[in-house]
Amino acid sequence: MPSPSLAIEARSLVKTYGRLRAVDGVDFSVRAGEIFGVVGPNGAGKTTTIECLEGLRMPDGGELRVLGLDPRRDGRELRERIGVQLQQSALPDDMKVWEALDLFASYYRDPAPWAPLLDRLEIGDKRNARFAKLSGGQKQRLFIALALVNDPELVFLDELTTGLDPHARRAMWDLVRGVRERGKTVFLTTHYMEEAEQLCDRVLVVDHGRVVALDSPANLIRDLAGEVRILFTAEAGFDPAPLRALEGVARVERNGDRVLVAGRGDRLICVVINALDARGIRFRDLRTEQPDLEDVFLALTAEAGLDGGAR
Repeated sequence: MPSPSLAIEARSLVKTYGRLRAVDGVDFSVRAGEIFGVVGPNGAGKTTTIECLEGLRMPDGGELRVLGLDPRRDGRELRERIGVQLQQSALPDDMKVWEALDLFASYYRDPAPWAPLLDRLEIGDKRNARFAKLSGGQKQRLFIALALVNDPELVFLDELTTGLDPHARRAMWDLVRGVRERGKTVFLTTHYMEEAEQLCDRVLVVDHGRVVALDSPANLIRDLAGEVRILFTAEAGFDPAPLRALEGVARVERNGDRVLVAGRGDRLICVVINALDARGIRFRDLRTEQPDLEDVFLALTAEAGLDGGAR
């Protein structure tokens, strides 16, 4: 029996494309009323998973319950109760905002009044604007409005803020929080770790179609809290390779003249500074940093990648 406190239950979910197992035995549940995020590298299975939940793709194995329904058997009933914003969405260039909402509302038995929805999403003044004339942020607001026009219990947002500038992205975050505050459950996928950390009650990390971790952002970061991160600016021509062989160093990354050394151990800072000094390498702006969800993601997916390569 599905639990009334769970909006989504996935057990041993499998989806294959030929020899590729895009989703490989995934297990998770989503509580009613939470913002639940899925993160993972490109090709990790995020979009395939969300499309199975929405009923857009048929899984090849496992069990799914979405709002207590089976997306494979109860698709028509499920579509009345969920809202979907796809990763790639478009409308005819000449279609007006009000025409899109009027059309989508006609698909449902009991749609919500869409005029207040436009005002709430701050595009009420664009009611008569054509789709081609909207900015990227306005288009995303319209797609959220279309996902909410049936007053759904559960909203799927797939890569909602991709391509938006930082200001528009943060405005979208406020909109997502507002959706949850009105009693909805939100299931989102994202490539932005800051977005997942700011918005999500819990985050599912997937790689190679498998679950790598599932917990709140705070707990995931706490589990990595033993990691030490050292950042500094190096001189031109600096080769970071020797640092990778130092005791306690887990990874070394370079971006331009900025270098990140991450690892564990109380003496890691001393070890790195002594190694730089012994090689006569000049550096400046050295500082340490606390890990965030992006560091968790890099560490977890690096481990999963090594594991997957060995199989």
